[in-house]
Amino acid sequence: MTADHYFSAEPAAPENRSRIEFTAAGRAYDLAVAAGVFSAGRLDPGTAVLLRKADLPTAAAGGATFLDLGCGYGPIACVLATEAPAATVWAIDVNARARDLTVENAAALGLADRVHVAAPDDVPDETAFDEIWSNPPTHVGKAELHALMERWLPRLKPAGVGWLVINRNLGGDSLHTWLTSLGWEVVRTASQRGFRVLRVTRKTG
Repeated sequence: MTADHYFSAEPAAPENRSRIEFTAAGRAYDLAVAAGVFSAGRLDPGTAVLLRKADLPTAAAGGATFLDLGCGYGPIACVLATEAPAATVWAIDVNARARDLTVENAAALGLADRVHVAAPDDVPDETAFDEIWSNPPTHVGKAELHALMERWLPRLKPAGVGWLVINRNLGGDSLHTWLTSLGWEVVRTASQRGFRVLRVTRKTG
């Protein structure tokens, strides 16, 4: 038998549901989680660093469109939609159980009308993003991680911003170098608890 991974499309393990509590931008969150999804036992330390160190949107974001790439049970998507109450958030994940949890958590927070949960292939081709947020799945391997970045970062709007958090020991610095080699402007805005927070934009000039 092959064990489930958080990037399995259809986890077979029992859900063993529980809840995770955390604080972001001074607000308390209490979200449903289950086995077979990413970091089901706690808010992932990388996600915590990203939400603490990156520039979270505000109400000034207006009608912006954000992407939570690899949403898991939805902590990033829920924080983005809460902090920017007029924005639309796409939350995508290959894991069907993760998507179901994100739908549930967004609804419980009154965000269901603005958090669109989908499998990656179900996002309309014409949808572009003002911001992309991701704690990407490094354990899928470098080739898959690079393919993920090559697929989604180009869907940033011309002035769009990508926010990524990567464990230094799992290729954070090499990802920085690789993205730069592709022509992206990459700035390490923070380094904490072994994680790199990268701000990714198109080069200007």
